[in-house]
Amino acid sequence: MRRSASSSVAVPAAFLFALLLAGCAQQAGPPASTSGSPATSTTSATPSPTATASVWMKYTTMDGTLTFDLPAAWDVTEPAGELAEGGGTFAEISNAAGKTLASLRTNMATGSTCIDRYPYEVLESQELTALAQNGAAPRYVFETRGNATTPGPADTPAAAYGITSVPAPTGDSACYMFHFFTWPPNAAMFGAFYNPENNVTPGDASLPYLENAKLYMDTPEYRDIKRMITSLRPAS
Repeated sequence: MRRSASSSVAVPAAFLFALLLAGCAQQAGPPASTSGSPATSTTSATPSPTATASVWMKYTTMDGTLTFDLPAAWDVTEPAGELAEGGGTFAEISNAAGKTLASLRTNMATGSTCIDRYPYEVLESQELTALAQNGAAPRYVFETRGNATTPGPADTPAAAYGITSVPAPTGDSACYMFHFFTWPPNAAMFGAFYNPENNVTPGDASLPYLENAKLYMDTPEYRDIKRMITSLRPAS
């Protein structure tokens, strides 16, 4: 499992998604190329009883604040880019083929203003009590904005999975997807934009984007991603 600084880093899909769709969010800019000594982490090869992958590992972030589980065949690169002023963590998780599946970033300064609303669908939602702050727990969500008749943000349908502290939308339209959750000292993110190039979905590749996003939910890889993200917890 790789836990090293990267000499040439592309902007993670999840970070791009947050940057593009967070409206007036005040947050760190895109990561720049970095170099440095290999990161260290705590690892244990304990199988997960409900995982679709046969063997899972436990990863603890370099700053020692958070832990999550992931398939042993996947890689973690940390730091995956420049860290925010004051530190935090910036980790990128990729599958055995080297495709980025999610990014975890902490110490992010955020804010939002809902200007436009779009058709939406919440495909999955699960409360994450282990990450509760001041009695309020964030949610893991896989949700969409826009459809075939009404474009979403950036004039395209969008789908993303991740953790959010934003209340669940109601009615027939919703603001952009703001996948940040409250985490000291500011906020954090753990998720990604559904990307057919990274999230390989079986079936007809010519199907509309949102249909493929829904099909992806039935894949073992997606179930592993969900298990990984929902396993996020404070390191003990």
